[in-house]
Amino acid sequence: MQQSVLIRNNVNVIGKGNQVMLFAHGFGCDQNAWQFIIDGFTADYKVVLFDYTGSGKSDIGQYDSNKYSKLDGYAQDVLEICEALALTNVIFVGHSVSCMIGLLAANQKPEYFSKLVFVGPSARYLNEGDYFGGFEKADLENLFDFMDSNYLGWSSKMAPAIMGNPDRPALGGFLTESFCSTDPKVARDFARVTFFSDNRADLSKLKIKSLTLQCADDIIAPNSVGEFVYQHTPGNEIVFLEATGHCPHISEPEETIRAIKTFIT
Repeated sequence: MQQSVLIRNNVNVIGKGNQVMLFAHGFGCDQNAWQFIIDGFTADYKVVLFDYTGSGKSDIGQYDSNKYSKLDGYAQDVLEICEALALTNVIFVGHSVSCMIGLLAANQKPEYFSKLVFVGPSARYLNEGDYFGGFEKADLENLFDFMDSNYLGWSSKMAPAIMGNPDRPALGGFLTESFCSTDPKVARDFARVTFFSDNRADLSKLKIKSLTLQCADDIIAPNSVGEFVYQHTPGNEIVFLEATGHCPHISEPEETIRAIKTFIT
């Protein structure tokens, strides 16, 4: 199993330290999304990078719509990577939907983890009652209709909006390229799983210290969502970054590195 997991998820291990940091990318991305910050950690940490099954250079032949119809399927990938590499005391760094994937993994096997870092987390994207997640169901249905009919067009419109920072169009271009290189069927599945997930009840079960990094002007995870994660997760700290948009590890790498280092050291 060990070798097959490492191939399936295109696992790469770099860095010189003993303490392990496991970086988990968000929707529409792969491990390349971390390229702007990992050099800040490789001198002192062993850095583990991977692609979720169906993303990046993973073995798409092992993508199973049934397994990945829930975030638990992706959490299983994370746990299997930890098992294959015999990892313990892991600092997990997740972006976007990977925040809740990491939370689910840590709730299932807390012995693998020492700290969790949530970059732009959301426990639920849909508005419900007095809970504001940022999206109405009708908006999401329209989003998915657009995605189904014209995935590349959807990517070129959505990726820059998610990235923010319109004054730096190269950033939006980087994310658009990542979205466009993702298999459309996998992307559509992953988007539905992400946007219709509800992990609010899972927050209180976390037994490990965690950090929420909240960006300004984030259309995917607005401030109220980060605050909700902070208020309902035991042992969570929150840092409001000056970075704008949903991808501070790409748009403001230095600020992101500093915030993570302050927490993990």
